[in-house]
Amino acid sequence: MRFETFEPVYEAILADFGFDRAADERARDAAAESATPFPLDRLGDWRGETVAIAGAAPCLAREIELASDADAVVAASTAADVLRDRGVAVDCMVTDLDKNPEAAAELTREGVPVAAHAHGDNVPAVREWLPRFADGATLATTQAAPAGPVRNLGGFTDGDRAAFLADHVGAGRLVFPGWDFDDPDVDPMKARKLDWAARLLRWLERRRDERFGVLDGRRADLDDALDPILRGRGGDG
Repeated sequence: MRFETFEPVYEAILADFGFDRAADERARDAAAESATPFPLDRLGDWRGETVAIAGAAPCLAREIELASDADAVVAASTAADVLRDRGVAVDCMVTDLDKNPEAAAELTREGVPVAAHAHGDNVPAVREWLPRFADGATLATTQAAPAGPVRNLGGFTDGDRAAFLADHVGAGRLVFPGWDFDDPDVDPMKARKLDWAARLLRWLERRRDERFGVLDGRRADLDDALDPILRGRGGDG
């Protein structure tokens, strides 16, 4: 996804949460200081393949088979630990470095690509951890405009960014083990972020002309939230 396409949604996210775009840009620039270019073909050829976008909700432990049966697995944050503990190989990890940066760094040293995300309030983690990642396996990402080696492929939370990444490199079909938009144990901020993750997955679903089972029963409400943004700012559905 081009940033120009994503930008109207990004601006809506900034407005909803009161986030500072300049802070995101400072984080992006901090990431660029230690990042090196990462050609996306290093992820492999996922055209026509089923790619599991593994979320970190507790239900992942019950849905391991959905990941293990996929052709490739992109893990959001601590989902990588759960999968690897159960013998499921991870083909890429997506993280904003807030929970298990040690595991992310280890994966890069094993040659497993990690998409490490810089945003307004994680600059200390970016400065501490990105220099520890193996250059050849690290994709630095931003939710602001891309710059230098730092890419923006779309998405907001680790989970939906994983889905946008898989789409960007041509994944044939997406499946979603470990997702729970109604998790009662998350705090209010996380619940709001999950609401946005669902909206972004619905947008991606529409763009791909695909149906994600994880969105069943939610599409009408998600469309009501998305359509004014996409119509009002010239985004495409």
